[in-house]
Amino acid sequence: MKRSPLLLPLAVFLLIAGLLYRGLFLDPTRVPSVLIGKPFPVFALSALDQPSRTLTRKDITGRPALVNIWASWCSSCRQERPVLRRLASRGVVIYGVNYKDDRSAARRWLGTSDNPYLVDIEDAVGSLGVDLGVYGAPETFVIDAQGVIRDKYVGIIDEDVWRKKLGPVYTKLLQEAGP
Repeated sequence: MKRSPLLLPLAVFLLIAGLLYRGLFLDPTRVPSVLIGKPFPVFALSALDQPSRTLTRKDITGRPALVNIWASWCSSCRQERPVLRRLASRGVVIYGVNYKDDRSAARRWLGTSDNPYLVDIEDAVGSLGVDLGVYGAPETFVIDAQGVIRDKYVGIIDEDVWRKKLGPVYTKLLQEAGP
């Protein structure tokens, strides 16, 4: 029994086409993280506004919060910033991690309008970003009061993302933390 010479290339093409078709229905903002359910990584980095002040994991624990990875060179970070400012004005605790950025550029960027971050951590070489498995900016982690990572979102936070994805997680953590 002789096989057609086109059968193998056709099978390979159909396999690749099937994988690409499946990819059309995946959510690119849902990047699996092995850190969900684990403590936020231990770090000792400078505060962006006070380089002589060292910040650690202890500085971001004690209450549920968002930890937002951002940079002045990131156009998507510019898009989400007004939403982060509104969330902060409503009492949402947000910590910033300035990722692989120039300190003076980052400080200028923060100085142009209200800073949504309670604390700004300077991660100039990206060491904390590596420990978090960051792909780029913006990325946002939701942590509970003990500093355990409960969720991760890759991409721009807008009102819809807050309302449907991150807000419910944050609200649940506030309820768990109690008064």
